[in-house]
Amino acid sequence: MTRPLRLFCLLLAAAAVASAAAAGSLVRDLGQGLVYYRVRELPQDLPSTPITGRPGACILDLRFAKAGESEAATLRAWVKFNVSTRTPIFVLENAATASSLLAALPGNGPSGLIVLAPEASRTTPDIAVRVSPEDDRRAYDALESGAPVESLLRDFPDKPRIDEAYLEKEHLSDNEAPEPPADKTLPPRPLVDAVLQRAVQLHRGLVALKRI
Repeated sequence: MTRPLRLFCLLLAAAAVASAAAAGSLVRDLGQGLVYYRVRELPQDLPSTPITGRPGACILDLRFAKAGESEAATLRAWVKFNVSTRTPIFVLENAATASSLLAALPGNGPSGLIVLAPEASRTTPDIAVRVSPEDDRRAYDALESGAPVESLLRDFPDKPRIDEAYLEKEHLSDNEAPEPPADKTLPPRPLVDAVLQRAVQLHRGLVALKRI
């Protein structure tokens, strides 16, 4: 079988299971054209492609995902078909990602493919994120349990902000800026999905720079 024909067959296999996968897949719209897909196990969680065409910029969460060699090859074909510099795909991995998937989608891949993982995961991502395996698991499970995805992307949402806009509004110089009250206890640090958060930040940066 020639290479183009093999790729075509893989894409046909992807299309065949996409409609069945859609019902049970965890998919979230993150705004500004970014969609989140969680892959728990292949082939049933293969991302579905919109009827209108390619999915556009997306986050493909492969943390803790299970897949055999053929399923990993199918997902790799889906990624290669859809990724570009204008439609980046952010792949999230960790040490618990199936070895077949780690091999199929390593860092330093094609243009537009950005692989992120916790820095201690012993994988080969493009971007290593500072987060403990325990916190990575807790954040992953929180979304699985129904936590709003927006709640996992915020960091200290109630923290008092003393920024340039505040100083300008109050006509104060830097050395006159008030310190937050010492006796005020800051709220507990919220649970944040650091790897997912970094992927969203990268996407927002590309949007701001008009790269996508």
